[in-house]
Amino acid sequence: MRLRLTPRNESFFDLLAATADQLVTGADLLGRLVTAPAVERPQLAGALRAAEHAADESTHAIMRRLDTTFVTPFDRDDIYGLASGLDDCMDHMEEAGDLIVLYRVDRLPELVAAQADILQRCALLTADAMPRLRSLKGLTEYWVETNRLENEADRIYRRLIADLFHGGAEAIEVMKLKDVIMALEDAADAFEKVANLVETISLKES
Repeated sequence: MRLRLTPRNESFFDLLAATADQLVTGADLLGRLVTAPAVERPQLAGALRAAEHAADESTHAIMRRLDTTFVTPFDRDDIYGLASGLDDCMDHMEEAGDLIVLYRVDRLPELVAAQADILQRCALLTADAMPRLRSLKGLTEYWVETNRLENEADRIYRRLIADLFHGGAEAIEVMKLKDVIMALEDAADAFEKVANLVETISLKES
């Protein structure tokens, strides 16, 4: 462990934890949206959009704090990367929900709900992990499990794309669903990137 001779601004931990908590809210709304009747989706998409705006505010708060803090808990580029990564997770989830409504998708493939379930589990893992950054202890299971979930998400994504192209749907419907499925896959990738950065930080700071 490196010896620190200057005080650290601990509020970054609280801000990162708050942002991760918002991901849980966003993932829950997305999970409800993909299984809801079409008539209920616009309201859920609006709530998801509001959650995304709240997450943006948390991200901006972290960036502002970085600009005014001389000594940070760990490398400021890593803090920036975490804040940006968490923001990406929410952005992709909000994009998926928004596309479902904007494209007026009537019926979603059953495996889309499985994609959303993985995102919910990733969000819970991330929210549990962020407070542990204070001590950098007990994090191994977080990044291992997140990587496992992302691999599962990859398999579901490939299955969905294959079924989409061989399911006999009209071209325009294929295009709409492909965009939604890709946004959900991008969200899973974003969660994995956050977990990988946490692993990197843990190795650097140990």
